[in-house]
Amino acid sequence: MNMFEVRIHGRGGQGVVTGAEILSIAAFLQGSHAQAFPSFGSERTGAPVVSFCRICDREIRLREPVMQPDALIIQDPTLLHQVDVFSGLKPDGYVLINTSRSFNELNIGEIASGRRAERMCTVPANDLAMKHIGRPLPNVALLGGFCALSGLIKLDSLAAAVREKFSGKVADANIAAATAAYDFVQHKMQEVTHVA
Repeated sequence: MNMFEVRIHGRGGQGVVTGAEILSIAAFLQGSHAQAFPSFGSERTGAPVVSFCRICDREIRLREPVMQPDALIIQDPTLLHQVDVFSGLKPDGYVLINTSRSFNELNIGEIASGRRAERMCTVPANDLAMKHIGRPLPNVALLGGFCALSGLIKLDSLAAAVREKFSGKVADANIAAATAAYDFVQHKMQEVTHVA
């Protein structure tokens, strides 16, 4: 595997940094080398936050921010028209957005056009988090969706990583949210490939 780079955009308080850490732990548990680190301007709740995760089959020496991501996970759709979240996205990159709306409904249909439809997906991660966790924390649910979208990380590895980060009912609830998002995205991707 070549280096796979993920950039996660969200806001302070949404678990952006924790999401990248859990993704890197899941990759590590699968035998890959991984690295996760954040980049923030201000750390106040609601401020835009970016976190990065690199996954590779050999040691990772890079330390700079991810400028040309293979995948984008966008935890807050209000950032779509405030920050250039799509900057540097590779032509065959994956995009996962936390919303129940389509790319066209979000007024970003031009981003999806010309890209592989099976790599572009929205998932209502806040709703799934509310249902399973009781709070609108989309990070782990989105990671479940990312597992289904990319096939890079197994859901079992993600669940094990969640258990390393959280314990008891908190871990169970996050794994339930991730599994629900995984199933949602998998179903959505089956529809896309059926249409194609």
